[in-house]
Amino acid sequence: MAPGTYTGRFAPSPTGPLHAGSLVAAVASWLDARAHGGIWRVRIEDLDPPREMPGAASAILRTLEAHALHWDGEVLFQHTRQAAYEAAMETLRSRGQAYDCGCTRREIAAVAVQGPEGPVYPGTCRRGLPPGKAPRALRVRTHDTPIVFTDRLQGPVRQCLETQTGDFVIRRADGLTAYQLAVVVDDAHQGITHVVRGVDLLPSTPRQIHLQRLLGLATPAYLHHPVILDAGGRKLSKQTHAPPVDDARPGENLAAALTFLGLPPPEPAPPAQLLAWAAARWPHRNEP
Repeated sequence: MAPGTYTGRFAPSPTGPLHAGSLVAAVASWLDARAHGGIWRVRIEDLDPPREMPGAASAILRTLEAHALHWDGEVLFQHTRQAAYEAAMETLRSRGQAYDCGCTRREIAAVAVQGPEGPVYPGTCRRGLPPGKAPRALRVRTHDTPIVFTDRLQGPVRQCLETQTGDFVIRRADGLTAYQLAVVVDDAHQGITHVVRGVDLLPSTPRQIHLQRLLGLATPAYLHHPVILDAGGRKLSKQTHAPPVDDARPGENLAAALTFLGLPPPEPAPPAQLLAWAAARWPHRNEP
């Protein structure tokens, strides 16, 4: 890969401090970027104020620094990007690719078939708001042509959005921009060429590729790595009360993360040394 052609990112939500699972995601994306001689950016996805924890963004950045996961350029905060999201939504609406929806979740659940990601939107408002309904969310139109791509780790992926998710929300009923739209607009804004993240986000990728194509944006290369599960088989998360990473033990934390990623260090070492060792052995370093 030619120098300067790789730009990756780590994009946590400030709903709490980093835990072991989110540290794995940060380490994997950092290693892939550095193994390719690329740029690694950090973006704070602070689009959902009710779920955010005061001070969490600063704590996340401190944890990254404590673990020698140094980023390039300035940190991007999504709350500063609302005008860009609105512009993208207006573009889709003006082309007839997005429309107002007046349905509640309860109404959708009552009539929708169940898809792999939840109820499949039945298209109630696709041809206009039914009588008596007021606009709530904004949805993007899908189609029956499958979205197909090859994940660098998981292999071929194929999803028909129309039958598996239905037209999906890009602006929520509470007025907040939906994750699917924001991540697409910001990846393009930051010039992201490679996305490395947990496999739990793999089902979202076809929706993001759909939006990229509608908006005329480039599609990054994707790699979805395994995620740490708790004793009950659930992904580690703030919702399942995963304990925060201890910034006072960066070497141990990194060794555990690298071991999970298949790169167990041969001996204890300072964080920067561990990361340099792992980057030289990252199994995906020769992939485009």
